[in-house]
Amino acid sequence: MENTDPSFRLPIRVYYEDTDAGGVVYHANYLRFFERCRTEWLRALGFQQGDLAQREGVLFVVAAARVEYLRPARLDDELVIDARISALHRSAIAFVQHALRGTEPLCRAEVKVVCVDAATLRPSRLPQPLTNLLQTGLPAASDTELA
Repeated sequence: MENTDPSFRLPIRVYYEDTDAGGVVYHANYLRFFERCRTEWLRALGFQQGDLAQREGVLFVVAAARVEYLRPARLDDELVIDARISALHRSAIAFVQHALRGTEPLCRAEVKVVCVDAATLRPSRLPQPLTNLLQTGLPAASDTELA
């Protein structure tokens, strides 16, 4: 749990399965890319979703997502997917995420993830060790916050 940077970058290559008949990334697959990035970010911080469900009794669910599609990604493109915390609450984390080809932004999203009790699926506090770690690395001001 050494990495307290609130941002994370994940390289991804676009595969045939990610594209539509025209070889362009299908719009819903950006959400999969963003999910993968958040999951790997959590893992890099020392937390695995399965362990959190088993040990802490919590799951993470997407409560809101706002996506802007700027330019198309295509088959075999090398992308970087990033995730940055924009707001941290007792039971939720808001992220700003991008899909980039080099420095060119292709897609942008604001995603609110809520921590829920694994048994009841009702909102639950974020595990304290995760909250402590995130609070040490948050930027001074957030540029977006989902309601």
